[in-house]
Amino acid sequence: MVQFPKIIQGGMGVGVSNWRLANAVSRLGQLGVVSGTALDQVFVRRLADGDLGGYMRRGLDAFPFPEMAKRIWQEYFVPGGKPATAPYPITAMHQKVEPRKLIELCMVSNFVEVFLARENHPNDVGVNFLEKVQLPHLASLYGAMLAGVGYVLMGAGIPLHIPGILDNYAAQQSAEYKLAVAGAAPSMDTQMHFNPADYVEGPLPKLSRPRFLAIVSSNTLATTMLRRANGRVDGLVIESATAGGHNAPPRGKLQLNAAGEPIYGERDRVSIPDLRELGVPFWLAGGYGNAQALRQALDQGAAGIQVGTAFAFSEESGMSPDLKKALMNQAIAGAGEVFTDPLASPTGFPFKVALLEGTSSALNVYQERKRVCDLGYLREPYAAPDGNIGYRCAAEPVANYLSKGGKIEDTVGRKCLCNALMANIGLAQTRPGNQVEPALVTVGDDLNTIARFLAPGRETYSAAEVVQSLLSLSHDEQAETDEDAEAFLPQPVLAFST
Repeated sequence: MVQFPKIIQGGMGVGVSNWRLANAVSRLGQLGVVSGTALDQVFVRRLADGDLGGYMRRGLDAFPFPEMAKRIWQEYFVPGGKPATAPYPITAMHQKVEPRKLIELCMVSNFVEVFLARENHPNDVGVNFLEKVQLPHLASLYGAMLAGVGYVLMGAGIPLHIPGILDNYAAQQSAEYKLAVAGAAPSMDTQMHFNPADYVEGPLPKLSRPRFLAIVSSNTLATTMLRRANGRVDGLVIESATAGGHNAPPRGKLQLNAAGEPIYGERDRVSIPDLRELGVPFWLAGGYGNAQALRQALDQGAAGIQVGTAFAFSEESGMSPDLKKALMNQAIAGAGEVFTDPLASPTGFPFKVALLEGTSSALNVYQERKRVCDLGYLREPYAAPDGNIGYRCAAEPVANYLSKGGKIEDTVGRKCLCNALMANIGLAQTRPGNQVEPALVTVGDDLNTIARFLAPGRETYSAAEVVQSLLSLSHDEQAETDEDAEAFLPQPVLAFST
């Protein structure tokens, strides 16, 4: 019988759920998860900083195609690290037809992150991707599978075609992925292709098929994934709108509260009895970061919970220490504020933001930043007038966006999440005039609860302390009262993963 983890560590943002955090959680028998979002760019910047500790080199040395690893090392490694005021190198932005070296970079970076997360323990590790960031999927998934990833988790869309890709790679076959292109005619070629035989050095390696968990936003989407996916869906993560990162928009006409946040209602609630009827394991997420919530989830038939915010502030996470400290101080004082911004994300989906001076959550910081789009992970592919596929982002320079057929109203309040999320992990780009990209921290609504993980006299806590705290109530223990237990539980209003 399969032993599923009670705790899934969330695949948060860009580089927050890094290999150190995933390794720490998985070695304790729970599921550590690395974020695969923009991992190629994270990897390049680590090499440009001189590969402190030599970890990237250790992963490269284990990569099964040594010539490919050598090419990437030689191109991006800077001995001793680049000068602090020098900009990071920028790789080409992803597109339907990728240059070979960008495909190789995706393969290698995902391999290295999963390899390091799996080191020195026998337990499974997962990787989390956003379905919406489609262009790197094929190469990234293959790289993660080369490293023996045990679980693939994906939300931010409806990942119907991912299970079949995993099946194909495990069968040593090529894979395809249909790119979502706005305005595409049925005759337009939107299919992306990846053939492992074009990249291997020697015989095709035998790969194990990881379990696939879909991160969904409703009972309807859960059912859709199980009925329509092109391969096996091994489980579901049901994520509420209290979770950090992108949230699914409320069903029906968008309404905002007095603070300007989306209002979620009865139509957005999940039916847990209906989930049980689907016959696959499921995990509840969004505000479940405490032992009482885990116990309640298990009692309701869930396999466990997914926890993000608590792990995001652990010592092992990739979040910049100064941001951790500032927000931890707010949490200790009970003063942390999280705003569900309906405009910030170029995707048009609500995005949860921690309000913190000096970050783009402050109006003056946002207004002072010059619009730049040079990473492009959240660009929207669209059918250009010349019959080709173009790419646009509502957070790019307004004139550029309008020239690509975008609407002026879609640019209002949009923020460059790609560059901001890099800044969150200490990899901020430097612009001319020593201007440094500002951060923009995304966390769950339960930000102020992270203080509960601090031991007396301590200013930080470890991932192990989070796991220990979450598991502190055994399944058969009774809460002091049903009313007390209920106070810890989030309302099951749905969303999707960062």
